[in-house]
Amino acid sequence: MASKGYLVLETGEVWEGKWMGDKRPTEGEVVFNTSMTGYQEIITDPSYAGQMIVFCYPLIGNYGINDIDFESCVPHLAGVITGEDCEAPSHFQSIQSLHHYLEHQGVAGLSGIDTRALVKTIRKQGTMKGKLVFEIPSSLEWGKTEPSHVPVVSVTQPITYEQEGPHIILIDFGYKKSILDYLLKLGCKVTVVPYNTSFDTVKGLKPDGIMLSNGPGNPEGISNILPAIQQITSTYPTFGICLGHQLLALAYGATTSKLTYGHRGANHPVQHVDSGKVYITSQNHGYEVNKTSLKNTPFIPTYHNINDGSVEGMKHHTLPIASVQFHPEAHAGPSDTEFMFRDFIELVGESTYATTS
Repeated sequence: MASKGYLVLETGEVWEGKWMGDKRPTEGEVVFNTSMTGYQEIITDPSYAGQMIVFCYPLIGNYGINDIDFESCVPHLAGVITGEDCEAPSHFQSIQSLHHYLEHQGVAGLSGIDTRALVKTIRKQGTMKGKLVFEIPSSLEWGKTEPSHVPVVSVTQPITYEQEGPHIILIDFGYKKSILDYLLKLGCKVTVVPYNTSFDTVKGLKPDGIMLSNGPGNPEGISNILPAIQQITSTYPTFGICLGHQLLALAYGATTSKLTYGHRGANHPVQHVDSGKVYITSQNHGYEVNKTSLKNTPFIPTYHNINDGSVEGMKHHTLPIASVQFHPEAHAGPSDTEFMFRDFIELVGESTYATTS
């Protein structure tokens, strides 16, 4: 019989549920995701490092865990919270249940939670810290907040995937495997490098283009690397995704701020500024680039969020540099914007920028 457990928020609110996964209490920032499918990709997305995911969709785990849809080797999130977890999944590719996966990976969770009410609380009060515990504490004490989880999720040494196409350096702030998969599918040679790789090291690898990956947390937490990003991206064609988009903006003088409860889900509409065309996108971020701050930079907005008007993409006035706040690789999510990978590789192939610099 499953143990009873509690989610205790920093506001003092308590939510009772059924414990699942690892048996150790944990804490983290409580956020919610609105996706109806793709829980395996979400749980293994390094961008969730240090966070507890509240799944809005009521039933999680119904098709189990497979060997294909991992976005990283191990999950980095702090916990999983759901209305109901399926203990007997049904799918021909399933190799284990969600409960067993979480248990084997050391991730705690609660099911049986009124996630609708919990999400309403987060929407009203904003993301906040939470604890998963077996007993309600008489007083709340919180662990030290890490300035950034990027050093934990990033590779520590360069890893090269040899192919005959253009050489793309993927700077790893917590990249999803699907980003690498898209680049390899397009025939690129890809070298994944640590988040704090210097300009001289990048130059020595002789890349044709740069991709700045997604990753967890506040971009200002790794502000020490901004000079290197500015130097690297002003020398090579560059495309940034999610955290990479935010870091690119900061490196050129823009500012970022925290959203009340972030954008996390597979159904976020964004509009292309020039054409007016709307795309449905997959997103996972808690920070945004401040639109007004772009006026003091060489960037112009290219996409905006239909729901709240926030900046969803930008491009450099003159250099082959662009970025988006959403996830074009969209695992899980719609594939509306996967063309952006092809567009970037075509830009790299057409550019004499890298070879003449």
